[in-house]
Amino acid sequence: MGLAAALLFLLLAAPAAFAEQYTVGDSSGWTSTGDYQSWVQGKTFTVGDTLLFTYGGSHSVEEVSKSDYDNCNTGNAIKSYSDGNTVITLSNPGAMYFICPTIGHCAGGMKLAINVVAASGNSPSTPSTPSGSTTPSGTPPSGGTTTSPPSTPSGAPSTVNYGFMVALLGAVVGIMS
Repeated sequence: MGLAAALLFLLLAAPAAFAEQYTVGDSSGWTSTGDYQSWVQGKTFTVGDTLLFTYGGSHSVEEVSKSDYDNCNTGNAIKSYSDGNTVITLSNPGAMYFICPTIGHCAGGMKLAINVVAASGNSPSTPSTPSGSTTPSGTPPSGGTTTSPPSTPSGAPSTVNYGFMVALLGAVVGIMS
């Protein structure tokens, strides 16, 4: 019975082990030539996931408010990073905004807006959007036009993890019978 309790504990703790790490801009990293509105398409960012920003010495990362994101204002950063290899853990559901504070970079498109959804054992949810707009989960939460995500969304670990956990639970029950 002690083995069953230990396996059940591991099964319940398993979702934390499946957090995704997203490298912002993929192999290009955080650069002034990146297209971060396209990069975010089709990704579902979940509480517990991390963003990895890799960048050279002429760049840095600031987490900012929506207003500062929209206006490329670098004077009120929530958090600032300049180590060239920044890992940010997505701790809370909701919108998050990042910009490069180097003069002209944000205005040139070096900014990232994401929507973080709560972790769950079910399929990722799509947050509600204002009437008349279509913003898929994980895309910039503000203005502009968006394209449909690919039919097989990348970075959707919750659905995969749920199936894995159900299979693992079935195996545990089968062993104990």
